Amino acid sequence: MPKLKTKSGAKKRFKITGTGKVVYAQAGKRHGMIKRTNKQIRNLRGTTTLFEGDAYNVKKYFLPNG
Repeated sequence: MPKLKTKSGAKKRFKITGTGKVVYAQAGKRHGMIKRTNKQIRNLRGTTTLFEGDAYNVKKYFLPNG
C-alpha cells in the first residue's frame, strides 16, 4: 500500500490536540464586522473543538498521520 498523504487544506484548518480532539478556528470573522453585534464578534474569538462525529471523519480521511 502507498503512504497516505495529509490533505493540504485540512493541514491548514485543523490541529489535533494531545488528547486526540480536533481544534479549529471559528468561521465568520473575515469581513462584515460592522453588521455583527459586539457579542457575536467576542464569542467568535479563539478556537473550538469539533464534534466527535466530525472529528472522526477529519482524522480518518483528511489527517491520517495526525
